[in-house]
Amino acid sequence: MKRQKSFQNDLTSLYLVATPIGNLNEMTPRAIEVLKQVSVIACEDTRTTMVLLKHFGIETKVISHHTFNEKESASGIVKLLESGQDVALVSDAGYPLISDPGYIVVQEVLSAGYNVIPISGSSAALNALVASGLVTQPFIFYGFLPLTDKDFTQTVNQLKAYPYTLIFYEAPHRIQKTIARLLPLLGDRQAVIAREITKKFEEFLRGRLSELGDIEDELKGEIVLVIEGKAEEKAEVVDLAEVNERIQAYVDTGISASEAIKQVAKEVGMNKHDIYNSYHNKGEAS
Repeated sequence: MKRQKSFQNDLTSLYLVATPIGNLNEMTPRAIEVLKQVSVIACEDTRTTMVLLKHFGIETKVISHHTFNEKESASGIVKLLESGQDVALVSDAGYPLISDPGYIVVQEVLSAGYNVIPISGSSAALNALVASGLVTQPFIFYGFLPLTDKDFTQTVNQLKAYPYTLIFYEAPHRIQKTIARLLPLLGDRQAVIAREITKKFEEFLRGRLSELGDIEDELKGEIVLVIEGKAEEKAEVVDLAEVNERIQAYVDTGISASEAIKQVAKEVGMNKHDIYNSYHNKGEAS
């Protein structure tokens, strides 16, 4: 076991800093403070991050850390920590590691024995979930679904049996096709498209998948798709008196009580031991 007391040791730290997903006013004071205090900021796109830093007067050195250089960059970040420099990791928007790079560097930093500290903030998935009107917990956040038909179908078939709200990210130019592919696999469930969250044109479209798939408007901006989980099947209420009568009818034909119980258990879908107890204790009820 490894125990991290984030602010009670002298180790250097990797800070995972959430950034606004649209509205810059959602940048937290703590996030600004951390980005000013660390030695280096690792980001997906230096141009995007520099706009954010300039807005808040942050002059910290910036380095690139994205999907295509993540392994090499992770080693470089560990070396920075080894040299006594704190590092902040940001994505272009939202929380690092949530459908964005970061997992590899977190693993490398933890293996090297340094702190990994989250700095909370905006999350498109959670914003969409709490405003969706669907059950908020439990939920499954999946991120972007696979593009190929085979992998898409296999993934959705694995998810469709869960009675949990499902959350996906999707690109605006693919959302209608994605819904068309989901509908025959999931059935016509309640769903919500949330787009441009926290921005001027924020919009929530609520309805069944069939209704959302018929939208003619060309949707723009970042999209979160929230879908209700599989409806729980209500157990059929079994009348034990009727069950006992069925058993007795079989017994009256000459078969044993144990065989009658086994047969009726199959017919009504009950545990044979429960039926056995009911049948043999029926005379004890007052």
